[in-house]
Amino acid sequence: MIRTDPETPDLFLTPVEDVFIRNHLGPHPRLDPATWSLTVEGLVERPLRLDFPTLRGLPHRRFTAVHECFGNPLHPTVPTRAVTNVEWAGVPLAAVLELAGPRPEARHVWLEGADTGDFAGESGLSYLKDLPLDQASAEVVLAHTMNGEPLHPDHGYPVRAVAPLMFGTNSVKWLSRIVLAADRPDHLFTTRLYTRVLPGESETRPVREKDVSSKLLTPVDGRTVPAGSCELAGYAWSSTEVTSVEIAVDDADWRPAALDRRGPDPAWQRFRLRHDLAPGPHRIRCRATDSAGRVQPLSGDRNAVHEIHVVAESGGRPSEV
Repeated sequence: MIRTDPETPDLFLTPVEDVFIRNHLGPHPRLDPATWSLTVEGLVERPLRLDFPTLRGLPHRRFTAVHECFGNPLHPTVPTRAVTNVEWAGVPLAAVLELAGPRPEARHVWLEGADTGDFAGESGLSYLKDLPLDQASAEVVLAHTMNGEPLHPDHGYPVRAVAPLMFGTNSVKWLSRIVLAADRPDHLFTTRLYTRVLPGESETRPVREKDVSSKLLTPVDGRTVPAGSCELAGYAWSSTEVTSVEIAVDDADWRPAALDRRGPDPAWQRFRLRHDLAPGPHRIRCRATDSAGRVQPLSGDRNAVHEIHVVAESGGRPSEV
């Protein structure tokens, strides 16, 4: 079952039951924390096998971050809008790597999950992602808690990697193995899928840092609303801070919306704009810009501007959610 994010913009944290579920290989593993272990191997001075109590006993951090699905890797330019905002808690990867002692020739971290299966014509796969060692050490957390609760089985219980500035494909669920290596692995989910050429570039790069994006949640797409003053609101996010959001109604010019600051965590940012809706149908769009100067494209890519359609009625009541 695939869940989508809630349609209530006042929920800064997405309830666990509304966090989307995505996986390529199935069925989902059902792991017993009493027998689960995490191995750290490859180019390390001290190979490790950590059980769950040992990992839980290491220093941990708690933070809130946007969790976004990149989309179907076979159709990488198609928008999915699957995005949530979650509070995680877990052990920084750097603390585990310090115990293992990376060797000088180590350049990459391989993260492997316990899920196995077939995908895109290849069989016998495990889910594997890789990240540069320096970046992984600085950013990745081995999370065991989600919104204050133990991870649910469908979200990677007992432990998953979380790369908070990156798309969800890099946050490996059911984490079972970490390998330090000199090179990237040649694998379906590392070098053959989840790659793209960014605008203005010519070289293919792996899908990692989030794009700048935004999503309208109020009013709800396809609903009837009272004509007159209406709050247009939603959330914006990026791998860096979003600095502005604009909203356009029908064919009118883009107008700046009020935007919350991001704060110390890479969480999403709420935006809002009051607008008088005349009776009749309306198209409403939102467009975000981030501190790197990236702007959502109008069309043609996975983070193209989001638009909704509503009907405003004089003296009417909003249709039920």
